[in-house]
Amino acid sequence: MQQIALDIGLAHTPTLDNFFPGPNSAALQHLQQWLQASAPSPVSYFWGPEGSGKSHLLRAAFAALCAQGHAVGHLDAHCAEACEYDERWAAVVMDDVHLYSPALQHTAFSWFVQAHSLQRPVLAAGLLPPSALTLREDLRTRLGWGQVLALELLTEAQTREVLRQAAKARGLALSEEVMDFTLRRFSRDLGHLMQLLDTLDRYALQTQRPLTIPLVKSMLENA
Repeated sequence: MQQIALDIGLAHTPTLDNFFPGPNSAALQHLQQWLQASAPSPVSYFWGPEGSGKSHLLRAAFAALCAQGHAVGHLDAHCAEACEYDERWAAVVMDDVHLYSPALQHTAFSWFVQAHSLQRPVLAAGLLPPSALTLREDLRTRLGWGQVLALELLTEAQTREVLRQAAKARGLALSEEVMDFTLRRFSRDLGHLMQLLDTLDRYALQTQRPLTIPLVKSMLENA
């Protein structure tokens, strides 16, 4: 059966506290230490398949730095027009580097050079390790200068546990039947599943109905 990936926005800001590490505890610990260090690693690069949590970690770090009052440079593949490097930035975050256009690669390299000269750390993420990226050579090699951390997808059992915890936090009763139905019909990307749970939560409140398979079907019919 075709899996569906709902195109809806995240209702909750990614944080390190709501990141379920599973097999990725080393990446989480590295970022926790990175945020607390007076002189963090100059380059930290996270790679792994879609849905493994790379963007969650980068967004969590970005949010944590902003909450501390820092300005942070951010670049991803969806940026229509990149801005010039700002010397006030405490760090630079580069997401989905494997999708960068030639223009974004030029911007990323420029940011890298200036961040390095000012001793500002860079956090980056992509689908592949630096050695396998099809980017301009000077950018590709710089992405591998520091810590390179591989992330893995959660197992089905771990994914189910995350859904149970997330549903409980929202006051939802998520039965095994509804979970089975959801995992059979939707993308198992954890980000999409969290978005789906948020949507189901809102729909259940609007319709004043419990979270059941008929409710999920009704939501899809009215989407």
